[in-house]
Amino acid sequence: MTQTNLTHPAGLRPATAVTIAGPWPSYAQFRHLPEQKRWALYRSAKAYRGALEDAGFVMSESYDAFIKRVTDELEI
Repeated sequence: MTQTNLTHPAGLRPATAVTIAGPWPSYAQFRHLPEQKRWALYRSAKAYRGALEDAGFVMSESYDAFIKRVTDELEI
């Protein structure tokens, strides 16, 4: 099976790509957890997004916006 690189210049995407537009899961409810646990949730969120992208999904939220949102919500 051939792996597909989902990083496309200028927003170009394969015609068969499924775009996920949200709503995005919120991590704000985990702010009260110890910092170590919040970092674990951050790594988990990145891994889950990566797995979706590897499966052919395209996120309408840019990666930079995703990182900013999750770190702001987790206060890390």
